[in-house]
Amino acid sequence: MTSQPAKATDPAESGSVRVDAWIWSVRLTKTRSAAATACRGGHVRVNGDRVKPAYAVKAGDEVRLRQDGRDRVVVVKKIIRKRVGAPVAVECYVDNSPPPPPREAVAPAGIRDRGAGRPTKRDRRTMEQLRGLALPPEAGRAPDGRR
Repeated sequence: MTSQPAKATDPAESGSVRVDAWIWSVRLTKTRSAAATACRGGHVRVNGDRVKPAYAVKAGDEVRLRQDGRDRVVVVKKIIRKRVGAPVAVECYVDNSPPPPPREAVAPAGIRDRGAGRPTKRDRRTMEQLRGLALPPEAGRAPDGRR
């Protein structure tokens, strides 16, 4: 018995599949439970409507998935029931997602010399301020100037 590579079904061949299973199968989420949780949380829309995990998705449907602060917009080309390799999964949808926002170039602020020891509280606050993670030094002070 020889094993054959996994293939997606043609749109004309099958009717529909659960939206959470399809999202997981085409590798938009890492697990099926994550896909179901996204559906229950209102982060998945099919043709503009919020859907439950059991919603039946068909070829031609537009699926919008909000994930990690980014919108993924895909149009279903082929119905797929089981998780397959990435090259096969990409053939199952058309990706109309906007490009991801550019990563901000983070300056190498706060890099300490090896052996310099643990940073003091003052050093840590300075590093956080340079990275843009902390409030300005005046914001955290009491009216008399103490922290």
